Amino acid sequence: MDLGLKGKRALVTGSTAGIGFAIAGLLAREGATVYVNGRTQSRVDKAVKEIGGDVHGIAVDLSTEDGANTLFSHIEYLDILVNNLGIFETRPFLEIDDADWRCFFETNVLSGVRVTRHYLPHLLEKKWGRVLFISSESGQQIPAEMVHYGMTKTAQIAIARGIAEAFPASGITINSVLVGPTESEGVATFVENFARQEGKTKEAFAQDFLRRLAPAACSSASKPSMKLPPWSSICAACRPPRPLALRFELTVVLSARLSEPRIPALRLNPSPSLPFSCNPGSDSLICNVVIN
Repeated sequence: MDLGLKGKRALVTGSTAGIGFAIAGLLAREGATVYVNGRTQSRVDKAVKEIGGDVHGIAVDLSTEDGANTLFSHIEYLDILVNNLGIFETRPFLEIDDADWRCFFETNVLSGVRVTRHYLPHLLEKKWGRVLFISSESGQQIPAEMVHYGMTKTAQIAIARGIAEAFPASGITINSVLVGPTESEGVATFVENFARQEGKTKEAFAQDFLRRLAPAACSSASKPSMKLPPWSSICAACRPPRPLALRFELTVVLSARLSEPRIPALRLNPSPSLPFSCNPGSDSLICNVVIN
């Protein structure tokens, strides 16, 4: 697949593992110059080596203003920005103190705000750019055990939509992707710990967890043809438990050929677990996605 990204410069924050690593790899295979980011040099170097291609690394903590300024001094301009950096944990609401709320907001939300604000003027000047916020279905279906995490994912959706509304017909697309349960490095550890606490196997816990969280992800689906506006959101829930293929999101929101942004190889489920449905004519597409 050729997304027309050869020669484009792309930054994926939080990309030494998991979803960010997968996105960085796909961008590199599409011929983009990719910047991988993480907090430690050793993990950044490892990711750069594993991805290969025209890939560069920068080890900075983007949850801080100093870290962001260091990034800006190393990367002058971008064509593509994927705000993937994020943390999560389970904690009862009454045990989440002010420091936790600030940490989650600064890491999951303010990091993307800072980086987008810095690079957006250049994109506007060129009249072309792709900005992507990796959110979560938890932004619409707030998990009771992770209220602080859900808050940040809702904020990302609002930020992406607001920026897109602020710059219409600019040649730049601003999207949020509401990813469902994905067997990344962090989630795998999360599942193993909870499975051990409940006396279940990892596979059994994952099956039960997905049935509670996203029952539509395991149902049958049709394959509609639909257009996607540049400010829309996609809610993806993969079948349990395996990595989520990200090619379809990148095809839609990063392709240089977005004048006819269709999703050709995708099966969509309207999700009864969320207060939205698939509506091709709306400005927000909230669906469970089943990937073969």
